[in-house]
Amino acid sequence: MQLFYNPEITETTAQFSFSKEESKHVIKVLRKKIGDTMHITNGAGWLFSAEIISDNIKNCVAEIKSKQFQEKPKSHLHLAVAPTKMNDRYEWFLEKATEIGIQEITPIICAHSERKYIKQERFEKILQSAMKQSLSCYLPKLNDAIVLKDFLKQEFNDDLFIAHCEETNRKSLKKELKKIRI
Repeated sequence: MQLFYNPEITETTAQFSFSKEESKHVIKVLRKKIGDTMHITNGAGWLFSAEIISDNIKNCVAEIKSKQFQEKPKSHLHLAVAPTKMNDRYEWFLEKATEIGIQEITPIICAHSERKYIKQERFEKILQSAMKQSLSCYLPKLNDAIVLKDFLKQEFNDDLFIAHCEETNRKSLKKELKKIRI
């Protein structure tokens, strides 16, 4: 199955048009034509099955035939990770985090961070691509980069775990999560 992403589709949408760029991809590259079925998500839990009703290369139009809501996972997983010196490593992290179902990601700027600026738009595209690749109906929320001290001042509804390399009393994350979920 191939999954497409369109954040503007809601459960009440009857038909929609793909963007010019996406229309070209659907019709020219994937060679879809009138009558072909497509699967689309809005990144908010909905999976739509749609049929192409216009195969115009500049304005592909599809009609929603069915919809299904995917329940959110019970636990909300939020990772806060400092961007790495090599941008491709952080991009790989974003891809893998999305594939395993992380719901929220916050880039953290630390005292010794070499990368103090992130490319938000590029990271969003990576998350979208990974969501489609893993056939997930949920797009993780990518927060703006924040300084570590400011991040730690926030209120957290759930438990907070911080991975570190300090020589202190260490706990197993797996064991701690089991205690919470019981």
